[in-house]
Formats: sequence, structure tokens, C-alpha cells
Amino acid sequence: MNGILIIDKPEKYTSHDVVARLRRILQMKSIGHTGTLDPFATGVLVMLVGKATRLAQFLDKDRKEYEATVRLGFSTDTGDRTGRADSRFQIPNPKLQVSEQKIEDVLTHFRGEIEQTPPMYSAKKVGGKKLYELARKGIEIERQPVRVTNYELRMTNYETPKENNDLGLWTLDFGIRISCSAGTYIRVLSKDIGEKLGAGAHLAELRRTKAGKFSIEKSVTLEKLEETVSAGKLGDVLISMNEAISHLQEVKLSAEEITKVKNGVKLKMNTNFGGGFCRLTDADENLIAVGFSDAAAEIIRPKLVLV
Repeated sequence: MNGILIIDKPEKYTSHDVVARLRRILQMKSIGHTGTLDPFATGVLVMLVGKATRLAQFLDKDRKEYEATVRLGFSTDTGDRTGRADSRFQIPNPKLQVSEQKIEDVLTHFRGEIEQTPPMYSAKKVGGKKLYELARKGIEIERQPVRVTNYELRMTNYETPKENNDLGLWTLDFGIRISCSAGTYIRVLSKDIGEKLGAGAHLAELRRTKAGKFSIEKSVTLEKLEETVSAGKLGDVLISMNEAISHLQEVKLSAEEITKVKNGVKLKMNTNFGGGFCRLTDADENLIAVGFSDAAAEIIRPKLVLV
């Protein structure tokens, strides 16, 4: 079996946990994913099954969408609710200082292209070391800011401030919806919004609703997937390799051309589109290969043969 599964990742699972669970459900080893989610986060995790693991570089995954809850009142060392509370930026009563309108005004500063400094608790590598490995040893190093883009950022709800009895601090939760470029850290965004409001903040909840073209509406839970596989209906939820890269232009191949592509032979074709990657399919819409079109030479070179 080859294709894409959109899994609605449950809380407390790592991306590696999901891979291990899928291997047991599908009884196969060749399974990968296109991007991780923190264990406390839920939502869209794009899983690659069988030969589809070779398609990762061609998938449309540059844009992500999230629904998140930001908690004002204190920050944490990890930037999310799993970390230790840092009361340096606590506010005695956010109701007196942080109105709904003030939050709306601050959000305008984070729309469009912005700079973010990668958090220490992240998998980003600096000098060959993952930052979280250093952070766990109490080591903090300088990180260079990177440019990311928030295409959409809006507040979805605003809750009444309340006193957190465990910490003796007031907290205020509000929801945001974000559409952003790949590589955006929502934990950092939450912290930065808090600092702009003059208060500590951290990410309390995170749910990814879209990764590239793959949305939560097309997802399946692990429990539902087990039921589907047991009923012999995996095809109902498995996205074909051809559909997965449907953003690439399609070139239909004849039987003779398919034979050439299988042998890695370049094709001489009169194409009406510019150069770049394209999908090479048969008459039944099966993906035969991914090719690279040289528009000037009117040649398509097979780059990744899948049959």
C-alpha cells in the first residue's frame, strides 16, 4: 500500500509514537511523516506510507494553520504549558490592564512578515547540536532571528480573567487562529504577544488544522484508522500519491513512454508549461514518476520513478 494518511494526532503522542502505532496497525515498516508536532499539541500530522515516503520533498507543506490558546499571566521556560512557570512577568490582575481591544491592537504588530528567535526548547540545530539538548543541560546560547510570515492572525475568543490557585497569579486566556509559513513557532508568537502586552504569556493549547493542502477535515484518529483497516476499507482514507502532489502539473504518458520512464530514459515532449517538477501519470491516473521539465529543450527527465 502506498499513499498519504492524515492523522489527527492525539495529545501526549510524539510524532515517533504515531509512526510506531501506524506500523502496528498497517503491519508495515515503510512509514514516515513530513513534520512534527509537540506532544501536548493535537491535529494534522501528514503520514507517508510505502513508496509515498519518497515524495516528502515534493509535497505542498509550506503553509500551516493552527488554533491556539494563549495564556497571559506568566511565562514558562519551554514557552508552553508543559514547562516550569516563570513569574518574572506576572501581572497582579490582567483584567485591569489587558482588555480585549488592547489584545486586538497588539495582534496587528504580528501580521505579515515578522522576525522570530528560535526557542531553546526546539529541534533546531546550532553547531550540530539540537537546541533542546543544550536547554536540558541549562545551557542557553545566542540564536539568530529568522523571518516568518503570518498570513492571517485573529482572536477567536476572550475569556474572563481568573485567579490561578496553584500559583497565586491571575491568568487570562484568549484564542487565536493563525495561518503562517512553515517554521513559525507558535510558542514564540505567544510569548512575544505577551511581552508586547506587558505580561508574561505562554502557549496553553495548540491544534494544527492544516499543513499545506492537507486539512483536519480529511484526518482520521488512530482509533478510527484501526476500525477502518479491520473492515478492509483503508482505501476510504488513504490519499493516492498522485492526489498528494496534484499541485504539480500533470503529464500523461503512453505505454511506450512509461517503459522509457521506468528505465530512466528522458522524454522528448512538446509541453505547454514552464520548467520545473511535474507528475508523470498513466491513463488511469496512477503516478508513475516525478519528472523535471526542461522547457527550453522540450525534455522531461525522470527524477523519481515509483513503479
